[in-house]
Amino acid sequence: MGSTQSREAAPQAPQSVSRVQQSSSSSTDEPTCPVPESVRSRAVYNVYNQRINDPDAKPSSSSSSPLDLVPGYDSLDPSNMMPREPNQQPCPGQRKLLSTDRINSNIPKGGTDSTWLYPSPQMFYNALKRKGKGDDVTEDDMDSVVHAHNTMNELTWQRVAVWEMLHRAECPSPSLLRFRGRPDDLSPLARVRSWFGKQLPFDRHDWYVDRCGKEVRYVIDFYYDDDKAGTPEAFEVTVRPALDSLDAFMDRLRMQVYMNFAKYGLPCPVTGTAGEVGQAAQQPQQQQHPQAANTS
Repeated sequence: MGSTQSREAAPQAPQSVSRVQQSSSSSTDEPTCPVPESVRSRAVYNVYNQRINDPDAKPSSSSSSPLDLVPGYDSLDPSNMMPREPNQQPCPGQRKLLSTDRINSNIPKGGTDSTWLYPSPQMFYNALKRKGKGDDVTEDDMDSVVHAHNTMNELTWQRVAVWEMLHRAECPSPSLLRFRGRPDDLSPLARVRSWFGKQLPFDRHDWYVDRCGKEVRYVIDFYYDDDKAGTPEAFEVTVRPALDSLDAFMDRLRMQVYMNFAKYGLPCPVTGTAGEVGQAAQQPQQQQHPQAANTS
């Protein structure tokens, strides 16, 4: 995916704290940190699934900054905690220049007030070549490849957000904390589908959602139907909470009930009103278009 682009200025830290009144008991008072614990403990991850603000991380003896702990980078941009100079240079043997413009997603990034930032066509091309997956991809393909990548991520987040509607009373604003690509690990659902003659997914991700302080894992399988190439139906995304807890299991049961009731126009069996969650899960997801980022 990518890094983030700040949407608003971060609040300024207090310049000073009031002095403790001098008294006979003041020497026993311990100083307190003016930053609330809930803010100090918010985890922030980069696109490599590495936490970049780990308070327990210990810098090496030759390092003067904790930012040096991020492997391979000398410094980070404090506005988005990503490398100041991402690899936007053409690959050896590249025949055409590619755009270095980056796009803001609509996916809120956990631990920040920002959204994830998508890679530029040049960054995406470099990544494909580095991973040995770009043999059949040319420079002319990159705009459509990046567009498909961004669209799939937007659609995935929309479907994650539908699941999170089950918990909106406890957390009205979930965010994507981190993600992990697992293309070589078949999910149980993908394996079962293959037993019935269904094609295998071309990719799998695990997304970790920050549910207002609670980390929740989602399993996502991405499918592509060659027979429907060139149509919106060519791509299929299956999203569900990983069965890491009893809550996740209950969420799957609740969603099936809500969807089935909504399918037949029946009210929610719990509230007796129109099943908003089931209706949202049944409806085709409307694409939200990412916005161009200011990367100057």
